[in-house]
Amino acid sequence: QVQLVESGGGLVQPGGSLKLSCAASGNLFSINVMGWFRQAPGKEREFVGAISWSNVMTSYADSVTGRFTISREKAQNTVYLQMNSLKPEDTAVYYCNANGSVGSFWGRGTQVTVSS
Repeated sequence: QVQLVESGGGLVQPGGSLKLSCAASGNLFSINVMGWFRQAPGKEREFVGAISWSNVMTSYADSVTGRFTISREKAQNTVYLQMNSLKPEDTAVYYCNANGSVGSFWGRGTQVTVSS
């Protein structure tokens, strides 16, 4: 089992920045990829970005490329999502995900609201 806890969400004005954190614990040696997803009201959960746990290769959704950056602090078992130039359409609950040989795990999410 892997436990994930997100933090760092909040209310920010358009054009602002937020940094989300995802603290992982448990059976981490089984994890290959960690990612961020988001779900806006009335919409399906969508992929935001991901990072390889071993070689820190990253991938992003087109909608956030150039604005969001995923990084990893392996010693702290933490993954970050730096979000810049935020837009109202980025408003959603952001979820951390861990994928590996023993399954896929989700955090409970953190709310991000972009509004003036």
